[in-house]
Amino acid sequence: MSEIPIVSNHDLEKYVDRKVVVQGWIHGIRGSNARQFISLRNGGRILQVLAEKEILGEEVFQTVKHLRQETSVSVAGTLVKNEKSSVGFELIMDRIRIVGESENYPITPKEHGIDFLISQRHLWLRSSKQLAILRVRDNLSFAIRKYFHERDFLLIDTPILTGSVGESAGTLFSTEYFDLGNAYLAQTGQLYLEAAIFAHNKVFCYGPTFRAEKSKTRRHLTEFWMVEAEVAFAGHADNLKLQEDFVKTVIKETVQNSLQDLKVLGKDPTPLLAYLEKDFPVIDYTKALEILKLKGEDIVWGDDINSEREQMLTMEFGGPIFIQKYPREAKAFYMKVNPDNPKTVLNADLIAPDGVGEIIGGSEREENYENIILRLEEEKLPVESYDWYLDLRKYGSVPHSGFGLGSERMIAWICGLQHVRECIPFPRMMERLYP
Repeated sequence: MSEIPIVSNHDLEKYVDRKVVVQGWIHGIRGSNARQFISLRNGGRILQVLAEKEILGEEVFQTVKHLRQETSVSVAGTLVKNEKSSVGFELIMDRIRIVGESENYPITPKEHGIDFLISQRHLWLRSSKQLAILRVRDNLSFAIRKYFHERDFLLIDTPILTGSVGESAGTLFSTEYFDLGNAYLAQTGQLYLEAAIFAHNKVFCYGPTFRAEKSKTRRHLTEFWMVEAEVAFAGHADNLKLQEDFVKTVIKETVQNSLQDLKVLGKDPTPLLAYLEKDFPVIDYTKALEILKLKGEDIVWGDDINSEREQMLTMEFGGPIFIQKYPREAKAFYMKVNPDNPKTVLNADLIAPDGVGEIIGGSEREENYENIILRLEEEKLPVESYDWYLDLRKYGSVPHSGFGLGSERMIAWICGLQHVRECIPFPRMMERLYP
């Protein structure tokens, strides 16, 4: 078998009508006493393998017939075209070698509860829908990086351990850091991106982010991946324009590269793409409250616009919307106070429809040294911990803006999933730290 080329399911078109070897795992098997159809998983994709008793002989055919799910095998045969196959090809087996046995695989093709599946996440990753979701995730990650590199943004790898609070002190994971006191798992890379814009103008980071939020909603994880961007000499309006273009571009590219996977997930992307054909409305927080009151909501200035209210607003406007200029008390210290209404800040959240909710948070940053010290004091944050950050306002400060997007919510929106736990390989939630 070693003389025959070993091929991947990604390279099959190069080997039509040739003898090949494909190595992989038994994803499923069905058939009769004369022939068996094996679904062979390789490279995250499924190749149909036809095993016929007439070709293999009785002994080998019986071995094939009794193969168990997830047995690893090396299969030799002739590769032929088959338009009915998900990959467009079929392998006519003439030899097989078992590499690793699989006994009593716990995730058999039947219904399982979500708690069981999450506990078996290391195995659940092998199922067809999970294969598709993680390919969509990979396509989104590629589209994100491509978007920024094509627009001359520089990737900055920001630290995961930090001594500074980036968002809310109440949602920090902390750990002892030698003799220096507490260190925190990063809530955001933003503060470090702000330092980098003075060297590179336009920067972004993309990596894990941590929030110790005691939330069990379908939209929250304690560890998730966030892409953040920061731009020098950019105001609030520039920021909104960049965010809208970013979201539309990366969704379109991800969908285009994921059509087969979305089909596996039963997700028709047509309604999602239709949202992207029109401008995203921008409304003030104050206007959002007025609309909600007209819909019978008991809501006053300063109240949170929760997930149910977010969806009421997206239904009102028929798609994604920006809600801008929130109360300053509700937002982080680094957001620039709105000069036209000091009770608010120059920020915006992008709210996605279909139950997804907020996918982007962004703002113009406060560039004035004295003003940002006042904001730190308002939030009762230790000014001395931000000495390095304050230096940015002392040596050539400029107006600048940025935003952050959690990729798991974006994946859920693209895939039509009701919970973000399936959008990351190994989800971390309040009640989950295993596997």
